[in-house]
Amino acid sequence: MTATSDLVRICVIGDELVAGAGDPRALGWTSRVVARTLGERNIELFTLAVPRENTTNLANRWQEEVQRRFTASDDATQTRLVIALGRQDVKDSLSLARSRLNLANILDVAIAEGMAPLVVGPPPGDAFYATSLKELSTAFQDVAARRRAPYVELFGPLEHHEQWLDDLAASGTDMPQQAGYGLIAWLVLHSGWRRWLSLPEDE
Repeated sequence: MTATSDLVRICVIGDELVAGAGDPRALGWTSRVVARTLGERNIELFTLAVPRENTTNLANRWQEEVQRRFTASDDATQTRLVIALGRQDVKDSLSLARSRLNLANILDVAIAEGMAPLVVGPPPGDAFYATSLKELSTAFQDVAARRRAPYVELFGPLEHHEQWLDDLAASGTDMPQQAGYGLIAWLVLHSGWRRWLSLPEDE
């Protein structure tokens, strides 16, 4: 199947997980996902990552950075936003109410601007934060659902996934390596990504 002629410019906002930090192949999950889609859609990908960024800081900086990439598009280019949420809210002790509000504000602006946002939740990491991260992911999913934005749940599928846990252990940090980013990419691809791009679902 060949790609359609319509160009889709996608901006992905988030923390170091968006940039693929720790991946020895330097691909992360974003490049893996787009590489699997390029044969069917003409995509330009721009990752806008800030290390260890919580949602308060993300909410304060994302709009200007994204609009600079989107205003450079021509009229025929579709613009889409991926909001990839990390774990820093938990580490910075942000309240669930604040985290919810930050995501809600980002989504409201993105929807109003016609960016058709897709939200990717935080993956599991340090076991010390597991309960709080699970609650945070559930809260983010609820905010996205209330705005009918597709949500990719990472925490539940990966929390006890042997390959994910082995990858984190091998890295010596709470960052994934090649296998972990591959798992995130698989979940994104099979949790609404194709539907979000108006592509037929895989059988």
